[in-house]
Amino acid sequence: MPFTAAIMGLTLACTSPGAVHADLTGREANTDTGDFLYSFAVSEGNWRVTVVLGSSDHAATTSIKAESRRLMARAVTTNAGETRRISFLVPVRRPVLAAPPANAPGGRAVQVDPREAASQDWDDRLTLEFLGHGSAPQVAEICVEPAESPVIYLAGDSTVANQPAEPAASWGQMLPALFDDRIAVANHAKSGATLKSFIADLRLAKVLSGIKAGDYLLIQFGHNDQKEQWPQTYADPQHAYPAYLRAFIAEARARGAHPVLVTSPERRNFDDGHIRDTLGEYADAVRRVAAEEGVPLVDLNRDSITLYEAMGEERAAGAFNDEGRDRTHHNNYGAWLLARSVAQQLAQAIPALAAHMVAGPFNPAHPPAADTLQLAPSMAHDDTRPQGS
Repeated sequence: MPFTAAIMGLTLACTSPGAVHADLTGREANTDTGDFLYSFAVSEGNWRVTVVLGSSDHAATTSIKAESRRLMARAVTTNAGETRRISFLVPVRRPVLAAPPANAPGGRAVQVDPREAASQDWDDRLTLEFLGHGSAPQVAEICVEPAESPVIYLAGDSTVANQPAEPAASWGQMLPALFDDRIAVANHAKSGATLKSFIADLRLAKVLSGIKAGDYLLIQFGHNDQKEQWPQTYADPQHAYPAYLRAFIAEARARGAHPVLVTSPERRNFDDGHIRDTLGEYADAVRRVAAEEGVPLVDLNRDSITLYEAMGEERAAGAFNDEGRDRTHHNNYGAWLLARSVAQQLAQAIPALAAHMVAGPFNPAHPPAADTLQLAPSMAHDDTRPQGS
């Protein structure tokens, strides 16, 4: 059943029958900025959100995020008396899994930690966040209805995962805004995850329960897999790590989906103007497996090094969480730059995805300045560092 929230008396027809109208006066709002959250109770699945932005008497620039700060629309400008209609896809999930048959191994739900459980990613609602740029966002109407589309699934660690509050962010949170409304991005990545823990926590099982022929599975691990002090999940780069990558590839292919390997972004450690290699063996293993398995490769390790060195040590710190004290996790600016790199390489490697790109060319050797991007911060703020390093 589609849901419609009507504001200002405008009418936006959902393409499915049985629309339900709701008043937005009960929304959670920031009274200082006019930014607000609004949630719809929906079932698990993909949902098309169509929004009319604008006001009869106010100009505005509005950004939209979904669930845990997944960027859907960036800095959409409307003049007074003007409206703009935009549409995007939002996958909604819950931890529940189909119960295994009697005496069969498995579990009934993904293992979700307390911080995740408190986020909007695993609840029974589709949450939208509307953010203004210097003035209140202007939203005329919202329509939410079920949708079918190819899905890009993300499996990875904290540099990919949805970070629930400012200032930390990941490239996985920014990626949806770089595709049109015919491609959905389902981010299943987890802070602190490894290839092994992603299986043990039933996160791969959750992905495989929904992935279908024609979908994509982006696989990026390495930061935590290399930690020998984590004996239960350590994977050496010569044997275990490539073997687990091949297992993920095989599971995707068995369901008709397209696996894509992504090398991990490098940590921001400079030596004489150059980035120190801390992930080389793991990045090399990903490149080798991609070549041997005939899998598309997104070499984010290479592009992240190019980005940081092009920015220089001082400016590169401005792309990272915790005012640069965190050398692994990014803020909105850094996450956006990495997402642009990922999208650029996906478009080059996979023509079917290139047709749905809404961003122009990106050169990591010439990154734009942060103040040119209009990346609105979310309402939630939490200085807790993401898991992993």
